[in-house]
Amino acid sequence: MTSKINSVLRCLVQLAAICGLLLLCNWLVGIVNFPVPGSILGLAILVILLATKVIPESAIKTGANWLIGELLLFFVPPVISVLKYQVLLRQDGLTIVATVIIGTVIALVGTAWVVDKVFKLEKQLNQRLDRLIKGAAHV
Repeated sequence: MTSKINSVLRCLVQLAAICGLLLLCNWLVGIVNFPVPGSILGLAILVILLATKVIPESAIKTGANWLIGELLLFFVPPVISVLKYQVLLRQDGLTIVATVIIGTVIALVGTAWVVDKVFKLEKQLNQRLDRLIKGAAHV
């Protein structure tokens, strides 16, 4: 019985730590007007702390496992919306799915095109810089 209580308390403390980091980062983002959401900042900080072993994995493992185990709970509202609007989805579901797929493809292709152009520009700038450095070395 005592080990069960300890396990629950450990989970609660770990969840409180994770939530505390989220609240702290949300507060910090609000104060500093940082363009990244507090949840993303908190996740990045947590990853850095885990990667550098400042925080051992065991310090958040039980709480993180509980969150992952209860992940379906966080998706209940979208599922209820799907059930609530079944008529709409029967009538326009194909159009909605096609729009989402086409929009995603356009976003991916557009992003790939921009990244390709940026890499080509960066390559040209690096080649130009190399020529300038070689030219200056010969002078």
